[in-house]
Order: sequence, then structure tokens, then C-alpha cells
Amino acid sequence: MTETAPQTRNSSSRAEATRVSKAEASALRDFLRGLLRVLRANPLTFVGFILVLILSVLALLVVLVPVVTQLLLGHTILLTPFDPNELTTDYGQPPSTSHFFGTDNLGGDIFSRILTALPLDLAIGFGITGFALLVGGGLGLVAGFWDKPGTIGGVVSLVILRVTDVFLAFPSLVLALAIAASLGRGTGPAMLAVLVTWWPYYVRLTRGEVLAVKHQPYVMAARAAGVSEVRILFRHVLRNLLEPLLVYYTLDIGTVSFVGIGVPLSVPEWGSMVELYRRFLQTQPWTVLSAGGAIFVTVLAFSLFGDGLRDILDPRSRRALVQAAIPSTMMAKAAAAAEA
Repeated sequence: MTETAPQTRNSSSRAEATRVSKAEASALRDFLRGLLRVLRANPLTFVGFILVLILSVLALLVVLVPVVTQLLLGHTILLTPFDPNELTTDYGQPPSTSHFFGTDNLGGDIFSRILTALPLDLAIGFGITGFALLVGGGLGLVAGFWDKPGTIGGVVSLVILRVTDVFLAFPSLVLALAIAASLGRGTGPAMLAVLVTWWPYYVRLTRGEVLAVKHQPYVMAARAAGVSEVRILFRHVLRNLLEPLLVYYTLDIGTVSFVGIGVPLSVPEWGSMVELYRRFLQTQPWTVLSAGGAIFVTVLAFSLFGDGLRDILDPRSRRALVQAAIPSTMMAKAAAAAEA
């Protein structure tokens, strides 16, 4: 009897673990199935998803190919056709088969510089928006959830909001330019300047969402059941903020990925390239248009992806898109059958 009891407990625990894993696998399949339906129902979301995937893969390859080839072959092989800082004798050449996006006034290959700048620009976008999401989102949670007047939480909430208002009183990019000018040129100071000015927007967004969620009936029921405030915050409030925060975060990546303020002109970066080549807009327009086109495609990709992510995460929007796609699919099948 004493040996049978542990075996029974072990078998029951294994059965429970199996049921949990099956439930998680089923939930993942349902999510992926819903994702595919939404992508099929919304072609623009699918285009944004593909563009973001291509940009991310290219950025990884640009970074990893030189490192891997150096380790395996003993010499570096670049993914770009030319070294981004190499100067050739083809000064100011228009786009051709040898230089896809042409060359600048010093003979540098524009395509190689744009492709080399892709990892840096994406890193700037992800880094700045990630920091703003963590800092601003955390402060917004505190300011929105513990805002009862006459308490310590209310005082902290008031201080957070007043400091946020001070930063929001200035245009963010103008303030970032002033901070970058005081810190000097460089990629690090440029990112720091934008970091300091970007988090207040997430404070306001998060606080507004918390105020809308914390008075919902299920939150009041959890509080009446004796659930602690911290548990309510993380289990019931925070999980309902993920959708708007992720969508805003995705849209922000494309917005701040090309700031270019303070970045040395010798470093391939799209914003600095536009600044460097703007005086050649009339004589060598491909230099500016290539960097501007890269910025446009990146912003468009993340904007479409962020808009589609909202539809995927919101069950009501997802259901509406799927239901709208079903009649059109049935009509197409009926038309094909009639023609046959």
C-alpha cells in the first residue's frame, strides 16, 4: 500500500501535465489558425507581416554573416556587394547593375550603406521603444492603479503625472535635438536623447487604459473576493493592457528607427544619410531617395503590421474580419463552380 500511493500520485501528476500540455498546444493551434485567417482576410496586414519578416531576416544576416564567416573561414565575407565605407572611382553614378542604388559624390555604394544601416536602425527603434515601454508603462501602471487621493500611492501618482507633463510640454524631437546637441555627436548620445523624451507618451497611454480597466466588474469581483491588489494588477489589469501597448510599441518602432540626430556621418544610418545627401537632391537625387525609400518602406511595414496586430489581438476585430472573409470566399467558390 505504501508503494502504491506514490505511484498513483506520480501517474496522476503525469496525466495532469499531459492535459496541460495538450491544452497549451490546442490554444497555440487556435491562435495560429486565427492568425492565418486574419492574414488572409486582411491583405495589407499580410503585406506588413512579410515586409517586417524580410527586414528582420536581412538585419540578422547583415550582422551574422561576417561573424560566422570569420569564425569558419578565417576571413570576413560581407553580405553587401561592397564595403560600406569603401570609396571607388565611380563618383556620383546613377543606379546600374554594378551599383543597384548608385554611388554618392565620394564613390561609396549607396545600396551597401543602406543595407549595412538596417541593423543599426532597427536596433535604435527596438531599443528606444522598448525602454519607453518598460519605463513609461511601469510608471503609468503605478499612476493609474494607485491614484487614490490622500494616500502615498496618490502622492506618487501625482508626482509621476506632473513630471510627465513637464516633458510633454516640449515637442519630443525638439527636446531630443537639444539634449543631443549638449551631449555631442555619437550613436549612444543620440539614442539617450530620444530615450529621455519618449517615455511620457507611454505613461499617459498606460494610465488611461488602467483607469478604464480597473473599474470593470471582474476587477471589482476579484477585489470583493479578497484578492490582493498586486495580484489584481498583474492578473486582471496588466494582461488587458498588452493589446494597446504592443500595438503602440510596434507603430513606434518604425517612427524612431531613423532619427539620425547626433549619429556621426561616417556611420551608415538612414537619418544621417538623408542629412548628408540632401544637398545633392537636384544633382544626384538617387542618394536621398534611396535612404528616404528605405525609411518609407520600414515605417510602412511596421505601421501595417501594428494595425494588423491590433486586429489579431482583439477578438471582436478578428471575428469581424474572419466573418467578412467567409462570404467572399463562398462567392468565389460558387462563381468558379458556375463557370465549370
